[in-house]
Amino acid sequence: MSAIETILQDWSANRRNPKAQLFLASFRLAQMIRNGGRISFILGVPYLLFHRIFFEWLWGIELPWGTKVGKGLRIFHGVGLVVNDRSIIGEGVILRHCTTLGVKETGEFGTGEAPKIGNYVDIGSNTVILGGVTVGDYAVIGAGAVIVEDIPDGAIVVGNPGRIIKYRVVNL
Repeated sequence: MSAIETILQDWSANRRNPKAQLFLASFRLAQMIRNGGRISFILGVPYLLFHRIFFEWLWGIELPWGTKVGKGLRIFHGVGLVVNDRSIIGEGVILRHCTTLGVKETGEFGTGEAPKIGNYVDIGSNTVILGGVTVGDYAVIGAGAVIVEDIPDGAIVVGNPGRIIKYRVVNL
């Protein structure tokens, strides 16, 4: 899938949310610059600097352009969103404000493991997902949950520490 197709899918997934549309288009452009080789990176440095200052510092959306993110990411509000650059986010994931995807422990060089989020996961606001955990496809993480252990496909998880309260029935 081309970068333009991914941008269009992100745009469509965030209908009626121009803030998320603008952020994700900028994020995908920054990813293209980062992955485009040395010349692209050198020429793109001013844009990357703009992206970092405008979106990370002013808007409070820390989603580093090195992060692996599937198509159709949806961001609601975005403020206070912090994602470690080693996190992996699947397709069709929903992220809400004040959410952290981070490392549980940092080694000497900050090399702790980061979360892997499956496809079509819905993550509530004020959620913290730490360490090398895997959140399965179609899982729902309730607002305010703290996740430090793997979550199976389709699980609905709430609380601190996160606990499974039931499973979603997903008709594919």
